[in-house]
Amino acid sequence: MTDASVPSSGTPREVLAGLGELTRQVRAAQRGAWFPLLLFGVLTLGGILVGRLTTSIRTVTTCPPAPGSTDVPSSCTLVAQGSPLYWTLGLGLAYTAIAVFYVRRSRSRGVGTPVRPYILAGAVLAGLAAATAFWSLRQGVPQPGSPLDFWGLRLDPASGTTAFLERLTGNAAAIGLPLLVLSWVERSRALLLLTAVYLAVELVPLSTGWAGSLAASPWSALPRLGVPGLLLLLGALGFGLAELSRQRRTS
Repeated sequence: MTDASVPSSGTPREVLAGLGELTRQVRAAQRGAWFPLLLFGVLTLGGILVGRLTTSIRTVTTCPPAPGSTDVPSSCTLVAQGSPLYWTLGLGLAYTAIAVFYVRRSRSRGVGTPVRPYILAGAVLAGLAAATAFWSLRQGVPQPGSPLDFWGLRLDPASGTTAFLERLTGNAAAIGLPLLVLSWVERSRALLLLTAVYLAVELVPLSTGWAGSLAASPWSALPRLGVPGLLLLLGALGFGLAELSRQRRTS
C-alpha cells in the first residue's frame, strides 16, 4: 500500500473565507426583524385609538396642594386612559405570531432559527410589565397626589424616579429590551441602533408644549405612542426593503 495525497480544494485561508461567507449567508437568511417591528408598530399606533375610546375624565374634590403652595384646590381633574388588557393580549399575540413566523421561515429556507432567546425574553418582560400595570391599578386609578403602589413600594407620583420607573415598565421593557436581544441574535448593528433610539424615545419624557397641551384630551396618547409607533414602522420598512434588495442580488 502506498501513501496518496488527497487533493485540496483550496488553501486554508480560502476555506476559512468560504466558511465566513457561508456563515454570513445563513445569518442573512435567518434575519426577519422587519416582521416584529411591523407588528409592534401597528400595536403601538393601535394604542392611540384604544386610549381615545377608553378615556375617562372626571372631577374630584380630594386634591393635593400645588407644588410650592399650601393652598388646596377645591377640585381637580382626574384622567384615566388606556387599557392594560389591550397591551397584555396584544403583546401575547404579537410574540406568538413572531415565533410562528420565524419557525416557518426557517423551515422554508432550510436553516435553523436562533430566535428562542428573543421570544423568551419578550414573553417574560411583557408578562412583568403587564403584572406591574395590573398591580398598580388593582384598587382603581389612584387619586391625584396619592402615592403610587409599585410592588408594595409607595412612590411619590411627582418624583422623577417614579416617572422613569413607569416608562421603564411600559413598552420600553415589553418591546425595547427584547429588541436588544433580537439585535444580538441576528448580529445586526442596524437593529441595535434602531433599538437604542427607540429606548431613548420611550425613556426620555417629552417636553411640555405640544405634548403637554393635550394632557386632558382624549388624544393625549398621540405624542406618547405616535412617535415610537412611527419609528417602529419606519424601521420595519427599512429592514423589509433591505431584505428584498438582498434577495434580488442572490436570485
